[in-house]
Amino acid sequence: MFQKTKNLKNELNTELHNIMAYWSKHTIDQKNGGFVGQINFKEQTNLEAEKGAILNARILWSFAAAYTITKDEEHKKNAQKAFEFILKYFYDSEFGGIYWSINPDATPKDTKNQIYALAFVIYGMTEYYAISKDEKALEIAISLYKKIQEYSYDPIHKGYFEAFTQDWQPIDDLRLSDKDANEKKTMNTHLHIVEGFANLYKVWKDETLRDVIIELLETIEKHFINEETGHLRLFFDENWIEKPDVISYGHDIEAAWLLLQCAEIVGDENLINNYKKYAIQMTDATLEGIDKDGGLWYELDPEQNKLVAEKHWWPQAELMIGFYNAYQLTADENYLEVVLKNWAFIKNHILDNLNGEWFWGVKEDYSLIEKDKVGFWKCPYHNSRACIELINRI
Repeated sequence: MFQKTKNLKNELNTELHNIMAYWSKHTIDQKNGGFVGQINFKEQTNLEAEKGAILNARILWSFAAAYTITKDEEHKKNAQKAFEFILKYFYDSEFGGIYWSINPDATPKDTKNQIYALAFVIYGMTEYYAISKDEKALEIAISLYKKIQEYSYDPIHKGYFEAFTQDWQPIDDLRLSDKDANEKKTMNTHLHIVEGFANLYKVWKDETLRDVIIELLETIEKHFINEETGHLRLFFDENWIEKPDVISYGHDIEAAWLLLQCAEIVGDENLINNYKKYAIQMTDATLEGIDKDGGLWYELDPEQNKLVAEKHWWPQAELMIGFYNAYQLTADENYLEVVLKNWAFIKNHILDNLNGEWFWGVKEDYSLIEKDKVGFWKCPYHNSRACIELINRI
């Protein structure tokens, strides 16, 4: 088993360099500055695509985090480029928020404050601060954290509201994307708020922030984790009345390792013990969604028992971390075998061995899902992070 994990680490080290090389080579926008908004599955670049805050925040995080492993100065330089671009064009200095998207010429397009986006900018800024010690990055991260606490936090029922207008007024459409339910509190946003806040705490040991993270982990435990099934509950109204939805296997396994990591960052022993237990339960629940080829299916509608029979890139990346985490917690080699089989599936079906990076995914018959290689939601964050986490853990 030692040889298998050693080989896996070497392959993931190579893959991390390959992923970042793709983003360095293909995504720098020479015409408009920053990074291009879209490259399709045929490797055609669209310089007229809008640019999303999520894409740019994740590019920032990925280059900064990759640098901690690769020590490649180009990665640090690209992280700086992403930082400066976000600061100049996405950060709203008037109202202290983040534009959801900008036009190719860098003028604001959608100016709403989607809390999910603010959380990701915090995540990226703090990772960049860790490698650069640029005080401006930390300053922006802290100010965004304070804006979230001021406007998004629900002091009555706890948790966080989804979205606001540019000037922090209520907004009708709270959704991250068309596929989401239009609800005031969602698992996805809470998961990434705690991720961003925990990354901030690593570089800014503020006791109030620590208390905020602990409360947030307790809120997630209370409302989002279904202790009967081990799956996540996804959508709620402001009073924590659930609006039942699909089972999202990728989010289940992402939460399994990420929430434990957040508990460990703040060092709360009670939460660490609880989230170790949830990590195993949620990992075991994810087994339901793994196909015999080692790939993880996308979603299941439990009401109709209807599977979305697609295997997208990002749930595979999260599966590798989540199951390796379970292996670390239990020493049960069955979890490691799942990782190895999934990595084989990724190499066979998800990696673009011709051009680099990962395809969006494959359908049940292994035909390609013809969606972007680079886009609003197609970023280097899940797959680079899987490489980084496993390299560090192994």
